[in-house]
Amino acid sequence: MISIKDQQAIKLFGESVRTKRLQRHWSQEELAFKCKIDSRQIGRVERGEVNTTVSSVFAISRALEVEVADLFDFPLPQLSE
Repeated sequence: MISIKDQQAIKLFGESVRTKRLQRHWSQEELAFKCKIDSRQIGRVERGEVNTTVSSVFAISRALEVEVADLFDFPLPQLSE
């Protein structure tokens, strides 16, 4: 099971992908085509519904022409004690 902390990070990653996609004025279908990932999966990634694979992260990075690190350029959720 994904912990709440992880769920927040997954959601932030998805928001980052969505932001970068929209900056290019691409639909989810266009991004999916460019990175050879099903468009429904792109939607799940952007909504933070799935903990995507490393290979998908690299495919998305290449398609968006950004460094992998740029997709993770967001503040990490704070750990609660």
